[in-house]
Amino acid sequence: MPKMKTHSGAKKRFKLSKNGKVIRAHANKSHILTKKNTKRKRNLRKTSVADVTNVKAVKRLIPYK
Repeated sequence: MPKMKTHSGAKKRFKLSKNGKVIRAHANKSHILTKKNTKRKRNLRKTSVADVTNVKAVKRLIPYK
């Protein structure tokens, strides 16, 4: 059986932690920055853990990461 192909969009957007959790970036951080306060923009820079409902689908898209 051939190897699975990694989804090229998903490999740019998601990483796996050492414990196997899916790490993602926050959205809405690149435009209309004047009305967002500094604390909000700073917190949007950080990564977060993907929701449990999406983990199975994302791990299928990045099988070798």
